[in-house]
Amino acid sequence: TGPSTGMPTKTEQADLLQALFGRNGESPVVVLAANSPADCFSTAFEACRIALEYMIPVVLLSDAFLAHGSEPWLIPQTKSLPKIRTHLVEKPNGFKPFKREEHTLARQWGIPGTKGLEHRVGGLEKDIETGDVSYDPINHEKMMYLRQQKIDIIANELPPVDPFGDKSGKVLVVGWGSSFGAIREAVNRSRKANHTVGHVHLRHLNPFPPNFGETLLKYQNILVPEMNSGQLLLLLRGKFLIDAVGLNKVQGKPLGVDEVYDKIIELTGE
Repeated sequence: TGPSTGMPTKTEQADLLQALFGRNGESPVVVLAANSPADCFSTAFEACRIALEYMIPVVLLSDAFLAHGSEPWLIPQTKSLPKIRTHLVEKPNGFKPFKREEHTLARQWGIPGTKGLEHRVGGLEKDIETGDVSYDPINHEKMMYLRQQKIDIIANELPPVDPFGDKSGKVLVVGWGSSFGAIREAVNRSRKANHTVGHVHLRHLNPFPPNFGETLLKYQNILVPEMNSGQLLLLLRGKFLIDAVGLNKVQGKPLGVDEVYDKIIELTGE
């Protein structure tokens, strides 16, 4: 047996795989991660936008380092925020709860309690057309692939990754979450020492941005610093078949600039 709450007042990035795969059956979910206290707002807004436009569960990851941090931040005007497209249905008009929008595959959203928009909800598999509970084997397989298809559609609409620093070279440092500051400073220090180093910090952990795989191939070494035993590292190796290297710290303490910098220099071989 392992710990339950672990070290609740300390920081860690130990829940990535749980967020991705801790669900019943093959039911993919969108996973995002904020990288700073101010970024929590824009990442939360992005999570809500995806959830509402695609009618899909979204997990937003944070950690204690962000929760206890602070930075100056200008609250944006509502009118400056991107508009969120929803699929609300207010009148019956032949309402079909599992009729899907062609582009996003999102279902119509009938507000619960509205007369004429009654429909069945719950955790059992549903018929792909009627929304009734279904144990049909072929229907179940269709629904499983449909849920994955939503993830694939979202991936194609994400902004492409644009590495900070060198766009190709010896080392690409791939991070996520609150390790942003330490990684960025270590990369800056490495580049000042004339090493070709880039930095990609992922907001979207599932699905990955569409050009992420080809970006990884532009570097000789991929370094993945994480406050866990190598969870993002496992995903990158499995999906992109790259020999990425981890820098793993599971001590309840954030990654330090010197730790990341020393590992970068080690990988440059100089």
